[in-house]
Amino acid sequence: MANLVYKRVSTDQQSTARQNLVLDEAGIEDPVTFEEDTGTSSRLHPLQRPKFRALLDYARPGDTVHISEMFRLVRGTGHILDVLDVLHRDRLALRIHDGAFSAMDLTARHPRTSELLSTVKFMVQTLAAAGELQRDLQRELTYDGLRAAEAKGNKGGRRPAVSADKLEDVRAAYLAGRSIAALARDHGVSRGAIRTAVADLLPDRTAAEEKAPAPELPVTLDMPGKVADFLRAADLDDIERAALDQGAPVRRGQGYTLRVTAIPAVHRQLLARCQPLDGGHGVPAVPAQRKARHEYENRVSALTP
Repeated sequence: MANLVYKRVSTDQQSTARQNLVLDEAGIEDPVTFEEDTGTSSRLHPLQRPKFRALLDYARPGDTVHISEMFRLVRGTGHILDVLDVLHRDRLALRIHDGAFSAMDLTARHPRTSELLSTVKFMVQTLAAAGELQRDLQRELTYDGLRAAEAKGNKGGRRPAVSADKLEDVRAAYLAGRSIAALARDHGVSRGAIRTAVADLLPDRTAAEEKAPAPELPVTLDMPGKVADFLRAADLDDIERAALDQGAPVRRGQGYTLRVTAIPAVHRQLLARCQPLDGGHGVPAVPAQRKARHEYENRVSALTP
């Protein structure tokens, strides 16, 4: 079982020194480290960050994801729930080594419903408020520091604006997802200068982000046993086979259902695979199998497209 370490800093004025200290003290055995580029913004969904995506691609069931503190990975409640669903789907453990959540198992699920435990949900919902408080405190401390410097007669000079020959590079990098802080560091200018250079892109960028589709998340459906038995003997691709193999059987009288967790697209693929249970092409349908397939079809059809 591998130990996967994830690191990230939001601005060019931060370093991973504190994260390194916490993780080193944890004594993680044979860590495999994934570190985002400096300045990777927390506003970018974790599932869309290059290094975290690489971590998920590398991970195998039973591996553990290690982070120094929760906010290195997520801040908003929606992001947290998305990440926990993906970790549950991939059967990965999450270990937080510092902060209020270091003693909690945020991937804990109810053994029968496979849903997040109610206590975990409650704690997760407090994370957004805690993150907002932390950001407010940081702004207050920054403001107090500026006032103290001004009282001593220190006035910060303005750094130069973005030069004309670099303007298009800055705009292209911003549209590609580079943060304002990282661009300011790259080009040796203030963040205000970068904001001025991309001012006309800000509204469009926000609108595009709001319209961007959210990553498709796993859904758990009960698949009738007759459908599951048919699919086990069918020619499935690796993703479909994995979803079926990881399903949890639930006894129902003389039969059973298979509780399958997969993204909606995979459920739709599995439904298409069991089309022969409806009969046709000279092959008579078995009523019990056809009924089972229709039950599964109704459940899949209820998923939001």
